[in-house]
Amino acid sequence: MEPGVGVRLSLMMFLQYAIWGAWLPILYPYLTGHVGLELDQVGSIFAVGAVGAILAPFVAGQIADRWFATERFLGLSHLVGAALVWQLASIETYSGFLWFSLAYSLVYSPTLSLTNSLAFHHIPDRDRDFGRVRVWGTVGWIAVSIAVGQWLKARHMLDLDLGRADAFRLSAMLGAAMGVFCFTLPHTPPARGEETAALTVALKKLFSKPLLARDFSGQLVRSNPLLALFLIAVPVSCIHQFYFVHTSQFLTLIEGQAKAVMEFVTKIFGVGGGGLMAVGQMSEILVLALVPVLAKTVARRTFLLVGLAAYATRRLLFMNADAVGVGGVVFGVALHGVCFGCFIFVAFMIVDEQTSGDVKASAQSLFNLV
Repeated sequence: MEPGVGVRLSLMMFLQYAIWGAWLPILYPYLTGHVGLELDQVGSIFAVGAVGAILAPFVAGQIADRWFATERFLGLSHLVGAALVWQLASIETYSGFLWFSLAYSLVYSPTLSLTNSLAFHHIPDRDRDFGRVRVWGTVGWIAVSIAVGQWLKARHMLDLDLGRADAFRLSAMLGAAMGVFCFTLPHTPPARGEETAALTVALKKLFSKPLLARDFSGQLVRSNPLLALFLIAVPVSCIHQFYFVHTSQFLTLIEGQAKAVMEFVTKIFGVGGGGLMAVGQMSEILVLALVPVLAKTVARRTFLLVGLAAYATRRLLFMNADAVGVGGVVFGVALHGVCFGCFIFVAFMIVDEQTSGDVKASAQSLFNLV
């Protein structure tokens, strides 16, 4: 990499995930507690939060792959997103929160895949360098989660629900900083392919071959690993959503039931559950450090299988919280590093490997859609 590029890409990842980590772990208890919404209304808000990811391949991928420099699109998106997420701290009606969530989703969701494609564009060795850059997103999530937990402990112990509104304000300030910073990122111009629609090329790559095909001997062999990855990612994403929606409230109950055991932990992570979830991101740092070392010798599908096993183990520990105790629950949180590092992080690498340079942003956005 050119001098200073690695530092800028790392700071980009730090801010990208700090923006998200400030509010996502506390959103469910905030909506059910402070705003006082019914569960079906909360479900609708989380559903519209996915609309941005669904539209990202059609909008952001096309823009970044064909029309507009990625860093400029990121900068404008984050500045608009900062203004929107600031409003979420003061909205207390279902309709208002629903429409602002939809608008924010349309602006923020595309940036998740575009930061990946921008980073892949500027790193010389995918296996060696992407982990070093992406790990700073995890550090950002940890830093902001602990900051929110400590803020709640210091200022809002009597009303955690009200204090959680400050998480949106913090996210907005980070978003504004990210928006300005993006204009200093390495220039990433659109790569103009032969076909105007980048999404069309990416979809052809995804569906051009069947999942399985017969070789010359008549044996069934894997023919389209990218399609297989996308199909597996559908149920994994459902599991992933359950974790981020409900774990904060779940851990808040654990904190209340085991005060003596949790006293030391809350000194470090604060209260409200979101801070304690940072244990998962801490283990993620270790996993992301190991993946580049092992990627040269360990098959991609082995990583994916380990990640899937970690997802299942974490659910089993949470299901049996009374039996495994606080230690077992915290270990389940720590397994997030294996879940994310071995499945989703490696999946980002596979998507980049399996697609050509002129549609990488669209391909990453398609995976983000899943």
